[in-house]
Amino acid sequence: MRKLDVHEIIDNARFTPFHWMVMCWCALLLIFDGYDLFIYGVVLPVLMKEWGLTPLEAGALGSYALFGMMFGALFFGPLADKIGRKKGIAICFVLFSGFTVLNGFTSTPTEFGICRFMAGLGIGGLMPNVVALMNEYAPKKLRSTLVAIMFSGYSLGGMLSAGVGIYMLPRFGWEAMFFAAAVPLLMLPLILWYLPESVGFLLRQGRTEQARAILKRIAPERELRDDDLLELTETKTQGAPVLELFREGRGLRTLMIWVAFFCCLLMVYALSSWLPKLMANAGYSLGSSLSFLLALNFGGMFGAIAGGFLGDRFNLPKVVAAFFIVAAVSISLLGFKSPTPVLYLLIGIAGATTIGTQILLYATAAQFYGLAIRSTGLGWASGVGRNGAIVGPLLGGALLGINLPLQLNFMAFAIPGAIAALAMCFVHLQQTRVAPLATAAQG
Repeated sequence: MRKLDVHEIIDNARFTPFHWMVMCWCALLLIFDGYDLFIYGVVLPVLMKEWGLTPLEAGALGSYALFGMMFGALFFGPLADKIGRKKGIAICFVLFSGFTVLNGFTSTPTEFGICRFMAGLGIGGLMPNVVALMNEYAPKKLRSTLVAIMFSGYSLGGMLSAGVGIYMLPRFGWEAMFFAAAVPLLMLPLILWYLPESVGFLLRQGRTEQARAILKRIAPERELRDDDLLELTETKTQGAPVLELFREGRGLRTLMIWVAFFCCLLMVYALSSWLPKLMANAGYSLGSSLSFLLALNFGGMFGAIAGGFLGDRFNLPKVVAAFFIVAAVSISLLGFKSPTPVLYLLIGIAGATTIGTQILLYATAAQFYGLAIRSTGLGWASGVGRNGAIVGPLLGGALLGINLPLQLNFMAFAIPGAIAALAMCFVHLQQTRVAPLATAAQG
């Protein structure tokens, strides 16, 4: 009987059709996730006019989904470590798609906000779980790249939301944008059929044959025999899983990752919620304003893939810190009068280094935490970061409410980028001073 380390098999596997399948399904889930999330920024100018909302009221309404995302990330991350990532993902998917459809039937801001909160629970819970699943199955040399490509589906969802809005808003009204979210629900049976369960969860549940079948698809070149003993070389967690995030030298880096998540999500949601409205106030038409949101998400997709490529070849925290510096500069420049091509370029760069960097932060956290606490680590980083996402729309609404010049609005959105860059520098410095984590913590 041979003893085989599951992490070693996955880490050293070649890229196979199995990896391609996992990446595509996870990316598709995030496309739906991104559509449902960015939809608010698309319909915001119409809602403000129809319901007579002040900027502060509109910012608060936008924060309801983000409150839900915070609680969803904190709850569904640890839950999936216990019930399996496949079940956790399915629950979140039904939750955010179903309540997004119900949003189209609402007639008051209160009803709208309740549905957005419930949808946010699912949106927030899905993200850490699909990242954890992709990170678990990706070969080590391609891990950052595959997670980033998968997560670019989030930006594609934002682009889809803006593109659908340009076509549907003038013709069918804002309600149709939410009704369109019913289409993904039809794919739920396929997702449940094709999406694999976490191999670590299967082994902890004693479902060895299912785990062995998955490993044969991951590494078909390895000869796995029926009598092989599959082992997970990971540190056993003791006590509350959340406390594990601060043990074995992880404390400062965990806090700095949380700070980076907070600042990054503040920038992402301030821009995604208020960019169309700010540009409309600056004299652009609604269609042009939504095209800026399209450019923002296109930049996010490019930034995630480019950042993942760089992260696999260089130190990922250093790459993330550099992206945050570029984000602060590009967002600051958005407030100044520029030719239209330059403005689109700056918005694309801002998207690459905010939305794209958010994706890289998930990859950084996923590689930092061991398999047994990975969903918990990602869930808490995302959940704490959601406070920044909540502050973002509120900050934008408050700034618009006091009629600040356009330049000062964008400079206020840029300050968190500088803070996040400092936080990631601390993460990098701690990596060079603290002894490397056990192999499981990088698995």
